Amino acid sequence: MKFGTMAVLGCSNVGKSTLVNTLVNQKIAIVSDKPQTTRSRILGVAHFPQGQLALLDTPGLHRPWHRLNKLMVRTALDTIHDADVLAVMVDGRNLPGPVDRFVVDQIFSRHSSALPVFLLVNKIDLIRKRHVLPVIEAYRQLGEWTEIVPLSAKTGLNVDLLASLVFDRVVEQEDAFDEDFVTDQSWRHLAAETIREKVIEATKAELPYAVAVKVDEFLEEGRVTTIAATIFVEKSGQKAIVIGKSGERLKAIGTAARLELAKALANKVFLKLHVKVKNAWRDDDRWLVELGYATQP
Repeated sequence: MKFGTMAVLGCSNVGKSTLVNTLVNQKIAIVSDKPQTTRSRILGVAHFPQGQLALLDTPGLHRPWHRLNKLMVRTALDTIHDADVLAVMVDGRNLPGPVDRFVVDQIFSRHSSALPVFLLVNKIDLIRKRHVLPVIEAYRQLGEWTEIVPLSAKTGLNVDLLASLVFDRVVEQEDAFDEDFVTDQSWRHLAAETIREKVIEATKAELPYAVAVKVDEFLEEGRVTTIAATIFVEKSGQKAIVIGKSGERLKAIGTAARLELAKALANKVFLKLHVKVKNAWRDDDRWLVELGYATQP
């Protein structure tokens, strides 16, 4: 049997979390079409006949402007040192731009020359093959890639091929996790992230970056799970957006989150949501610790 760790890195919104969810065959990371949805490192474990792959989903690399963003970028880059294989994911619909080049430079400047680096050209299900080839060639010139894998994280196209190529690069060793282990994310954390995902979906482009969720209560009693959570925003106008007219938007957010959590937990879920304003929480070290994005110094 083989075991190895693959870190998935790249710009925001290229499909890193979708790939990890597909590989572990379970939703352990929230996804949206908004950049910077993933804010912390997430461990997922994929089980194959060849062995196990530990997958490290990371925040999207970008030029940070808030304290939160700086923590996210540092978290992603620090993951490089914990991996046996680096997987750099890009959007196959677009030629590399300045941000993409910046991200590739950041990764190659920090990794060991002995560490395999895969280029994953994602979203090929959305474009014609002849349009993918120029993108591959443009990225080929930006670094010394061990493998280049065109794939679709959403449909699963070439995902098994990726796993096989990763196993070719890792060594024989005992499994590091139990056969039913999937993620290190607690149900409490997954509940907070599920609620945040539904806020992002409901508010579209109006305030995805300014939203955080803290679970105040998570109580399991028999076949019933009671969850109380607070949605934090930075301005009173954002609070009004989340609540919506006569509370309808908050109700819809709660319903969507409750249904998804009930399915994941295989339990009946009672969900209570509140919305509060915390000015500039993204630059407040104490609140970043309180919300789980940073650790105590």
